[in-house]
Amino acid sequence: MSTDVTVPTFGTRLRRFVSRETTGGALLIIAAILALVLANSAWRQWYLDLSETVLGFAYLGPLHIHLDLTVAAWAADGLLAIFFFVVGLELKHEFVAGSLRSPKEAGVPMLAAVGGMALPAIIYTVVVLALGDSSALEGWAIPTATDIAFALAVLAVFGKGLPAAIRTFLLTLAVVDDLLAIIVIAVFYTAEVQFGYLAASLVVIALFGWYVRTRTPRWWLLVPLFVVAWAFMHASGVHATVAGVLMGFTVAARPVHGEAQSRTHRYELAVKPWSQGLALPIFAFFAAGVDLRDGGGIAEVLEQPVVLAILAGLVLGKLLGVLGTTWLVTRVTPLRLAQGIGVRDLLPVALLAGIGFTVSLLITELSFGHESEHTLGAKSAILLASVIAAVLGALMLRWDVRQARTADMNRDDVDDAVTDFIGDEKDRLEH
Repeated sequence: MSTDVTVPTFGTRLRRFVSRETTGGALLIIAAILALVLANSAWRQWYLDLSETVLGFAYLGPLHIHLDLTVAAWAADGLLAIFFFVVGLELKHEFVAGSLRSPKEAGVPMLAAVGGMALPAIIYTVVVLALGDSSALEGWAIPTATDIAFALAVLAVFGKGLPAAIRTFLLTLAVVDDLLAIIVIAVFYTAEVQFGYLAASLVVIALFGWYVRTRTPRWWLLVPLFVVAWAFMHASGVHATVAGVLMGFTVAARPVHGEAQSRTHRYELAVKPWSQGLALPIFAFFAAGVDLRDGGGIAEVLEQPVVLAILAGLVLGKLLGVLGTTWLVTRVTPLRLAQGIGVRDLLPVALLAGIGFTVSLLITELSFGHESEHTLGAKSAILLASVIAAVLGALMLRWDVRQARTADMNRDDVDDAVTDFIGDEKDRLEH
């Protein structure tokens, strides 16, 4: 008998470990806690000095390319482009070959994502106006975002045994949420556009898209093209992470040149460890470090109108927006939930959608800047709301797991054919 068993190398095992949703969520939490500890300790000045250290250069010959950025800005504008490239890959796959390819199947979570963004923005606006702080209106988009990595990590840990269709619903909702957040960033948080640089970036993105579809694209050519496209996009005034999404969209989502799997899948496997293991934790480390002693202490910070607005938007707005939109859509349209999903399953999903974190922190920086009086309160509210949403979502997931399930959870008068569950062998291998 043959005993030839291929043993994965240490590098392969490390990539698989870092790519897991639970690992990505854990690294985000660790980075945020470390940042909070440093920002509120004797190491505060070192942390601030590191964040404000300027790296890079402003000019390349006669061209003003604005690359003299602080370390914190490099994390937000540079490293997050890697994360958004992975988001672009996921979006492209879902639109072409995944859950978004069929409007009938994707309609409910897509519309739930829209409702889950609109209501938090409305609640935020109403609260800051009611409390007399119109200067905080620029942050209306902060509670609209959902953190994919964090939310899926909580679902993976506490939702074991639930149908895998629930994960697909949350992923679809979060991916559409991120797509809309990217559009919001591009449209509402771009002050002045340098169209020459923007055109140059689009040309390089088109070149990247052509080359990534050739028979044997090489990473050592793709990476420089990515960096150049990013740099031109940054110089244009449009947030540079948009370049990452656009380049993700250019990758083929179906097998080409006789390959066994799509390149979106292959590139996601290759880049996701860098995104979850490096880009997101470093961004969280520099973005989440708020000194709770500033602004009169934590009590005074939490009294700011922007704090209540974000808390209400992320925890309450997301919950009511996702549940209300789903209820309305499934009753007045032919659209229905996927097989295996019941209305009660959407309660923990809607709570998990209130985990803003990464994109919410980014929008805070774009809304108020680093020195604004609102920034400290906004970041504190995002961290607090994300923790509340994660804890409530985890508790409701454990409650949902213990409940008996019927043969027709989605009430479409057809027995559900559910074979895949969160935490089973197939799910562990894929996620």
